[in-house]
Amino acid sequence: MDVSEISLYNVSRPVFNQESFQARLHRREKLKSSRSAKLLQYFRCSTEKAKSIFISFFPILEWLPKYPVKEYLLGDIISGLSTGVMQLPQSTFAVISLMVGGVAVKLAPDEMFDISPMNATNTSESHEARDAMRVKVAAATAFLSGILQLCLGLLRFGFVVVYLAEPLIRGFTTAAAVHVFVSQLKYLLGIKTKRFGGPLSAIYTFIAVCSNIKKTNITAVIVGAICIIILLGVKELNDRCKAKFPAPIPVELIVVIISTGVSAAMNLTENNKVDIVGNIPTGLRAPVLPDFSLLPEIFTDCIAIAIVGFSMTISMAKIFALRHGYSVDGNQELIALGICNSVGSFFQTFPVTTSMSRSLVQESTGGKTEIAGGLSALVVLLVIVAVGYLFEPLPQTALAAIVMVNLKGILKQFLDIPFLWRISKFELALWIVAFIASLLLGLDYGLLVAVAFAIITVVYRTQSPKCRILGQIPNTDIYLDIEAYEEVQEIPGIKIFQSNASLYFANVDMYVSALHKKTDIDPAAILSAKKKLEGKKKAQSAEERKKKTILKLVNRKSAKGAAEHEVVSVEVPNEQIQNGVLSVPETMEHDANYDEELAVFIKSAADTHSLILDFNPVNFVDSVGAKVLKMIIMEYGEIGINVVLAGCNESVVANLNTLDFFEKSVTRGLLFHTVHDAVLRCQNLASFGDGSSTERSSS
Repeated sequence: MDVSEISLYNVSRPVFNQESFQARLHRREKLKSSRSAKLLQYFRCSTEKAKSIFISFFPILEWLPKYPVKEYLLGDIISGLSTGVMQLPQSTFAVISLMVGGVAVKLAPDEMFDISPMNATNTSESHEARDAMRVKVAAATAFLSGILQLCLGLLRFGFVVVYLAEPLIRGFTTAAAVHVFVSQLKYLLGIKTKRFGGPLSAIYTFIAVCSNIKKTNITAVIVGAICIIILLGVKELNDRCKAKFPAPIPVELIVVIISTGVSAAMNLTENNKVDIVGNIPTGLRAPVLPDFSLLPEIFTDCIAIAIVGFSMTISMAKIFALRHGYSVDGNQELIALGICNSVGSFFQTFPVTTSMSRSLVQESTGGKTEIAGGLSALVVLLVIVAVGYLFEPLPQTALAAIVMVNLKGILKQFLDIPFLWRISKFELALWIVAFIASLLLGLDYGLLVAVAFAIITVVYRTQSPKCRILGQIPNTDIYLDIEAYEEVQEIPGIKIFQSNASLYFANVDMYVSALHKKTDIDPAAILSAKKKLEGKKKAQSAEERKKKTILKLVNRKSAKGAAEHEVVSVEVPNEQIQNGVLSVPETMEHDANYDEELAVFIKSAADTHSLILDFNPVNFVDSVGAKVLKMIIMEYGEIGINVVLAGCNESVVANLNTLDFFEKSVTRGLLFHTVHDAVLRCQNLASFGDGSSTERSSS
């Protein structure tokens, strides 16, 4: 038997309003510090505080001593090696690459160095000068975007992640996956196309690939297809035998090694024109200062790059956090990115962010911690300083195959559409807007549009709250929507109104309108109807008195007949007297139907003596909301309905105190601790007979 069916609870206590409830409590005394003391406390540095700040910048010091070697080390090693090899030809995120490439081409176009496809006299010196200038632009971009990210992190700008709802993130990352997938098509097919950036870049890239489809390199397609088949097959095996294998089979690493060996043995680049990684420079460059003179020209672009870099990092981080059950600090991510970019720029590095494809590879190959990332970096370092030449024959089509296959998990997010259609149209709209905007406008503008739309949906939902009339489950203190459950019964004479939104300037009109509609009581309309009905009764009484006077004059038997006739001829037209009896014209008849409608309209309020506003869902009330609330109390009071509030939390009560809501006619006696307290008090007041709403409120 269900425990809830045999468990009972019985509470006996007084009915509490806010005043009587607070009178029974004793607040804890809090020592109030002066502002100067608070400021000193904020900047005071204790050992614990210093340690906490230091660890926030270097979190590895917290988790590394607790690292479970037996559980994680093997998977991290395999993952680090697999991801490290993938980093060689494509170390940054494709969209960021396109954005930085666009800045570099804008500031260092071919024409500046007299380089063009039509110019046959292009020299290697011109190409070297162009490339050197573009490296300077990229390094300056990394520096400025890093400084922007670092400042935003220190200013706690990471709070914006609260607006990155899961549907928004999934729509955004799905669009990013499409961008990456489309960018890899030309490598998979062995086609050379123009590079596109900005709005509609994915569309233009796809059209360019389709336009050049006849130039497809068949050998590249065959190599890529074989790699895809191997990758999919082994990944499926890894999934099925997850419990049996100590770590996933490093299929990406295997594919890279085999495809590199086949390419070198068969000389695919010479014999079949298959694009390979090519020359990999060795050695590390000496650090140099970024070209600060470029900063004013790239400032706007760096803002976009900084935001897109952060948004991609936090989006992927939140996806993995939800999948593996940990939390993400947006400010920490901003600071980490800012340090990487700003410091790395002195070594002529590229702006960094998370890489979708390589992050997915790292996870799918068994990576658990940053150890995998560290090993990946060591692989790249080893290649740069010593063994880069070994990977020069690696076919680009094999890398494209690895990237595309590892996008499968993100592209599966298209299945969110039917799921969200069933559970929430708002979240579906957010997913679709994030996806379409990011796909068409690019990830920078697309993200801004998606966040703006998310904020609009929040505003819309608070402006369009769910409103209901509550009733009681008999013999309990439980109150639910009367339209939702058959067992719930409305309490005679009492209307309980609930709205699941706060009361502020943006939704007060809708709140009042919903209140009138749900209760079927509009005080202003009822007062107007009463006035009309009273006016008609007064007019009717006057007409009746006039008719009686005239009838007396017509029927009176007097010696002065001529004079009487004269009076009649003046008071009443001849056509209204038929056979000596007064006939009342239509304009003087009372409209019985109209009176009946007015009476019914007024009676709908007469059956209600109390209105309870359930404020349990309300988080705050602003000045406009307080004024409207006071207006509601006064208007309903004018038609004899007592208005009380139930379930106000302390912050709402504090709002009302600050806004000078309480006065002689609106006292704290209006506030009740629970809906049931309010119901009992209203029933008690009603049993003592009618009284003004003010008198009831003050009781």
